[in-house]
Amino acid sequence: MLGGDPLFNNSLYDSNGVNFAVLGIVALKVVVCFVFLLVATMLMVWFERKLIGDMQNRIGPNRAGPWGILQTLADGIKLFFKEHLVPEKAEPTVYVLAPFLAFVPAFLLFAIVPVTGNFADGGDGTVTMFGYQTFVQLADPPIGVLFALGLSSIAVYGVMLAGWSSGSKYPLLGSVRATAQMVSYEAAMGLAAVAVVLVTGTLSTHGMVMVQAGPGPFGWVPNWGVVLTAVVPFLIFMIAGAAELNRPPFDLVEAEQELVGGFNTEYSSIRFALFYLAEFMNTITMSAIFVTLFLGGPAGPAPWGPAWVWGIAWFFAKLFVFLFIFIWCRATLPRFRYDQLMHLGWRLLIPLALGWALLLAAMHVSNDQGWPPGLTMPVALLVLIAAAGLLRSALARSREGRLADADLEGATP
Repeated sequence: MLGGDPLFNNSLYDSNGVNFAVLGIVALKVVVCFVFLLVATMLMVWFERKLIGDMQNRIGPNRAGPWGILQTLADGIKLFFKEHLVPEKAEPTVYVLAPFLAFVPAFLLFAIVPVTGNFADGGDGTVTMFGYQTFVQLADPPIGVLFALGLSSIAVYGVMLAGWSSGSKYPLLGSVRATAQMVSYEAAMGLAAVAVVLVTGTLSTHGMVMVQAGPGPFGWVPNWGVVLTAVVPFLIFMIAGAAELNRPPFDLVEAEQELVGGFNTEYSSIRFALFYLAEFMNTITMSAIFVTLFLGGPAGPAPWGPAWVWGIAWFFAKLFVFLFIFIWCRATLPRFRYDQLMHLGWRLLIPLALGWALLLAAMHVSNDQGWPPGLTMPVALLVLIAAAGLLRSALARSREGRLADADLEGATP
């Protein structure tokens, strides 16, 4: 799990026993990562409320602290001291554990994100910390992308178990809807990530940033994943990620008109706050994954000074762009109907992501075999277009069959 970091090239043990310096650096990374995510989540809530207020010609929070920046802290303190309520028919153990199943994966997902490092001018991304070479990320597992996809799947259990354990039909309906939505878009998100793995040749997040930090096409185009995969997987991953996070316009998990309050209807106090915190923390961590996979992470030019300082600046600048887009979509786009949500996921995103991954794979095979790209690309595109036409025809025939069955049932006396 941690072996990719050069910090562990030396043994954890020396002649006097355990190397406490290495353990101390790891502990410091854990604390910094945890504190950063908590503070960033608090600021994200404030930033979203203020920005949406500006977009809707409102003031937003302005009472607690300068510019209302402490409003989120005040809300958290209020929720912490409110009464804990457990429904009479709830499953107590599962009911208590479900919020943690939603919160913990959000923290672990950020552990594999490279925040900064010396990636300029052929650097390997390492920095010197207390005399040791290390990466500025908590862990660099060799299966980093699979680890990220697995954690996003675990978060589904927190939502599902929260609705089931509440002992009420409304949270159960909300959790079933949430589970179907997350499972539907996980497939498209995974196929979009496969495209990045194909073009970078690694599952390690640090390795992906290393590849994207290299020279790009024509010598001036960034070698980012969004360029290497030709944009389409980037758009698919972003749409599927928004649906996975239950962000508008995919916030059907908490459709107040139909579900009262969704899967967390029966939660109160700090347990409700954990779900709330997990949602906004997931927005930050998923945006960081976007930046790592498609925008080169902290990689960027360093005109002067330490390269790792520029890495922090590039990483947070890219991260801010994604957070702004999420908030902009929330203030702009109306909510999808549930049938539209499923149509987009199963009939559009999944086939498109699969076809594009196969197209990229065909191009890589042609490069390895020395086939002429002028012939391979048109043939691959023709196959892709033919497959899309067949899929469209099959869906049309299926729809005609359903309409015919409905008309027949309606005509039956």
